[in-house]
Amino acid sequence: MGKIAAVFKDGTKWKTLFLSILMMSIGYGLHKGIIDNYLAEIVGMGEMDRGVTEFFRELPGFMLIFILALFYKFSAEKMYKLGGIIMVAGMGLLAIVPPYKALVIFSIFLYSTGEHIQLGMKNTLSLEYSKAGQGGQALGYQNAIYQIGNLVGYFVVIILFWFVSAKAIYQPFFFAATTLMILSLMLALRLSGKSETDKTKSRFYFRKKFTKYYMLEIFYGARKQVFFTFGPYVLILFYGANASVISLLFAVSAISCFILSPVVGKLVDKIGYKPVMVGDTLILVIVCFFYGFAHHLFPKNVAFIICCINYVLDSVISLASMASNVYVQDISDSKEEMRATISTGISVNHMITIFIALFGGWIWQKLGIETLFIVSAVLGLCNSAYAATIKVKKKAFNLEKK
Repeated sequence: MGKIAAVFKDGTKWKTLFLSILMMSIGYGLHKGIIDNYLAEIVGMGEMDRGVTEFFRELPGFMLIFILALFYKFSAEKMYKLGGIIMVAGMGLLAIVPPYKALVIFSIFLYSTGEHIQLGMKNTLSLEYSKAGQGGQALGYQNAIYQIGNLVGYFVVIILFWFVSAKAIYQPFFFAATTLMILSLMLALRLSGKSETDKTKSRFYFRKKFTKYYMLEIFYGARKQVFFTFGPYVLILFYGANASVISLLFAVSAISCFILSPVVGKLVDKIGYKPVMVGDTLILVIVCFFYGFAHHLFPKNVAFIICCINYVLDSVISLASMASNVYVQDISDSKEEMRATISTGISVNHMITIFIALFGGWIWQKLGIETLFIVSAVLGLCNSAYAATIKVKKKAFNLEKK
């Protein structure tokens, strides 16, 4: 704990923030561990339906800038609390509605709205609470806490679904997730709103110097969406994986990310964000190739194991996305500009992901999973090539002196 505390400024409520994130992430682990199987087995969604569902799940990410504009006078702490309230409402609704596609999609949309509000705020708060030059480690530790919570949720799913009929416990899992998110909200309410009002949140915040960041968000958002949406669904529909197996896969990914997230954070601080952003794509190409073509090269049972391994590898290389936030911190003129840019970046990210989600199912259905993951690899290469054009400042900017 002392090692983590050394990364943050004295007097900040980073412990309360991290504990809130932990409770929320456990609830999310319960939710994520079962949602794909729930949609396939109970709601009866196929490839196209899953793409439509993901379109509405990602839509709040695009809407985020308009939500922030509506509440532009709120501090980052208040926005984090608002996100928690909406998440509780969405997860609670998912726990009580019957398994009709429209009702389930609306519940997921509502929950996702709160989740996306918190996404930018927890990154912003972690950076603001961190000491100068420690931003990468702060984000790394935050991600590690998040992965711990996910891991707890996944293991609960693994154990219970191993012994109990799946259809009998889907709804209780959603109720349990709602309870944990209520606890997260109660902790969030203890965060004091000390951040200054950011007038730039009342609109899209675009400046020429952030052009590369916005382009990187587009490329990264598109490529990660393929794995996030269709990675587990390939294993469920194509290979027949059940909820226990999927949660085990998520658990292995969470353990890997927990161990390596602080390492990646330190790597960003030590060698810089540019090499990290460029290098992760080299692994991505290999991951996409085997995920899309393993069943042509190996027996189906072996191909399934290879796909699982590559899913974990994709989760690990996705940690490199924290480098883009440090990049923004480096070139920002103030904390407010940093916060506005990160928030806008999330919306820019989702302008492409919502379409990838919508048409990914169609690509899979009409052109095969091979084409789907070829597209992901190409987008990753574009991301790497564009990151290579970044001109790194000789010395990181110290926001505390602003």
